[in-house]
Amino acid sequence: MFRKILIANRGEIALRVIRACRELGIKTVAVYSEADVSSLHAQLADEAICIGSAKAADSYLKSDRILSAAEICDVDAIHPGYGFLSENASFAEQCRECNITFIGPKPEVIKNMGDKAAARETAKKAKAPTVPGSEGAIDNEREAVKIAQKLGFPVIIKASAGGGGKGMRMAHNAASFAKEYNTARNEAEKAFGDSSVYIEKFIEDPRHIEFQILGDHYGHIIHLGERDCSVQRRFQKLIEEGPSPFLTPSLREKMGKAAIRIAESCNYENAGTIEFLVDKNGDFYFIEMNTRIQVEHGVTEEITGIDLVKWQIRIAMGDKLTINQKDVKIQGHAIECRICAEDPSRNFAPGAGTIQLYYAPGGHGVRVDSHLYGGYAIPSHYDSMVSKLLTFGEDRETAINRMYRALSEYIIRGVPTTIPFCKAVMQDPLFRSGGATTSFIEDFINRSPKDLFNHS
Repeated sequence: MFRKILIANRGEIALRVIRACRELGIKTVAVYSEADVSSLHAQLADEAICIGSAKAADSYLKSDRILSAAEICDVDAIHPGYGFLSENASFAEQCRECNITFIGPKPEVIKNMGDKAAARETAKKAKAPTVPGSEGAIDNEREAVKIAQKLGFPVIIKASAGGGGKGMRMAHNAASFAKEYNTARNEAEKAFGDSSVYIEKFIEDPRHIEFQILGDHYGHIIHLGERDCSVQRRFQKLIEEGPSPFLTPSLREKMGKAAIRIAESCNYENAGTIEFLVDKNGDFYFIEMNTRIQVEHGVTEEITGIDLVKWQIRIAMGDKLTINQKDVKIQGHAIECRICAEDPSRNFAPGAGTIQLYYAPGGHGVRVDSHLYGGYAIPSHYDSMVSKLLTFGEDRETAINRMYRALSEYIIRGVPTTIPFCKAVMQDPLFRSGGATTSFIEDFINRSPKDLFNHS
């Protein structure tokens, strides 16, 4: 049993872990930057330590400072959340060397599956379909052009160590390829310290479907169903739901089995996500694995009743999974809207500032995961997501109607937010019919009145 856990993150995910720990009777340590001195996670943890200045590179990405804080506070384990060091194999290895449990998979697995090109090879060995693409990372522009031409345009250039839409660029023809290739490499180097990229054939208008995985230290691996993450902008998810309105029972079963095979092939432990693209014909392709908890994990928690963060902690402590695949029952429907401090009417420009008034919606089937409060100053140094609003219903229509109602109640004044944008999506006929693909947002914006997303 862990006595004390350090959370190497900030914002709502840090609060989520603190709450899970408190329910398990485990003490928590928060680390925070100078910009986050007044943040809720620093206030609600049992202990809190400042680890640097506002920039993530000087605080939340400083593994030596986080490990020093862990040793000073005598913690048993570190929960990395998502982002920052959550998929950093070197950090996980350093935790092991310090005899501190990293709440996640082993460093070797993070390294292998975190490298998107290597993960493709793992999926192939597991006999899972993959998107046609380069065999590993390509660091030569001339060779990269040849591969792209062989695959046929359009193609996607992806950072091997990527995530969150960073280091991803689309090239529609040979003339634009060199620019997009070099841009992707530069973005990858800045975001991940690794400029390597690989190339995939672009699948037009697919669904983005991910399967939630849980695995213990004893070789027991299950999936907890899927989440549909097709509503995204520039490869960044905006709205997620589960189960997918597109999958048939037979396709769901095939994809679930493929997800488990991939996880088994790398001896996966803890929570992770196998991500697929599904084309209009129902053919699916593995694209990557996220070796961490996902932003949208709450969707799965709502439709399965299984607390993923608690299971992360329990697995890390050495507990056996007490859930078999046949025990996983998907009931009802859940939707999540990511609420960001952005102005949709100004091309989603970020808008850091001070919260003048904050009122969270409530009622049956409504969940709010947020670190906001009245008077809180949102820093400009981090991701613009400030809240996750989830609704649950006995069916998809109920969940959508409940989401629209909850969004209508949600008051955040002082900064622009994506609340009006999400409200508009909830009323869109194509979204309501379950027909949204990864091209939905671009089309939705183009056909909507310009003042539809103005923040009131």
